[in-house]
Amino acid sequence: MPVLKLQKSLRGLVPGTRITLVATDPMSYLDVRHYCETSGHKLLNVTEEDNQFIYELKVGNSLVSDTGT
Repeated sequence: MPVLKLQKSLRGLVPGTRITLVATDPMSYLDVRHYCETSGHKLLNVTEEDNQFIYELKVGNSLVSDTGT
């Protein structure tokens, strides 16, 4: 679910924009990392605090359409 919310949040953002995603799902690390690698976004940093995973990303030029189709 975090990747779906991330995907929706990234729509329309200008490349180079930095965003922060906070998730509680421990498996989100694999999902977010894979999503960034396959869609042209850059995962800048990941931290864990109080059972929350905090992802800092830089919006890239998407390689894959984020329209969900």
